[in-house]
Amino acid sequence: MQDRPRPGAPVRYDATTERRVLAKLDESPPSGLATWTGSEVAKALGDVSADQVWRVLRKQGIHLARRRSWCVSTDPEFAAKAADVVGVYMDPPENAVVLAVDEKPHIQALERAQGWLKLSNGKAVSGFNHQYKRHGATTLFAALEIATGQVQGGHYRRRRRVEFLDFMNQVVAAHPGKEIHVVLDNLNTHKPKQDRWLARHRNVHFHFIPTHASWLNLCECWFSILSRKALRGASFISPRQLRQAIDRFIGVYNPQATPFEWTKRTVHPVGFKRYYSDLCN
Repeated sequence: MQDRPRPGAPVRYDATTERRVLAKLDESPPSGLATWTGSEVAKALGDVSADQVWRVLRKQGIHLARRRSWCVSTDPEFAAKAADVVGVYMDPPENAVVLAVDEKPHIQALERAQGWLKLSNGKAVSGFNHQYKRHGATTLFAALEIATGQVQGGHYRRRRRVEFLDFMNQVVAAHPGKEIHVVLDNLNTHKPKQDRWLARHRNVHFHFIPTHASWLNLCECWFSILSRKALRGASFISPRQLRQAIDRFIGVYNPQATPFEWTKRTVHPVGFKRYYSDLCN
């Protein structure tokens, strides 16, 4: 006969222990608590130590105190739209220009008090006051050329259909005589029921990403670079000064731009797992 563990003695970590820990997480936490902690899981199981619980959590990448938000695409045409966009990225039509177009609306011109702080431990850090003054906002339209990584920008107060078409007219003018393929999101200003502008521009073809799948639009990558390098931590006293800062960044960025290389041929929608215990399956 195999010896049974003494009451209260921790059991050896194995697949069964892992399943028990994950199953316990699927239950409601003890009364008075909003969420489980590793120690509370160990206490509820009785014969599993907190170290064993944390080993399970680390293995599965579970962070009980961390919360994140995201959008999960429920587009019924996800596969077809994703395949279309990925195909344009990886196998563009010969002699055609492929652009990823997007808007960054309501960029705030915030005036902040900034400077350097000397901390009690001797370290010096840069920072800014939590209080600020608002001086208006601006909307940036951007077209990222997939082959070169270069960006064409346009500034507007709003992002209605009229602003979108004005920017697209500039994009078309920048590529005379070229066949143009444009990757866009599903904003209603991009896809009216009867698109007379697109009908007049036979050389322009729109490719719409699935809903809630902005990561498929490579222009979002450039927006992230813009935010980190030109906007975050900066202070502006007017929308005009903000627009000038963006234009200076584009002017510095384009001469040294490199393309974002898309390498994943097959893209699948990602769904939620409703229970922790499903992670073992």
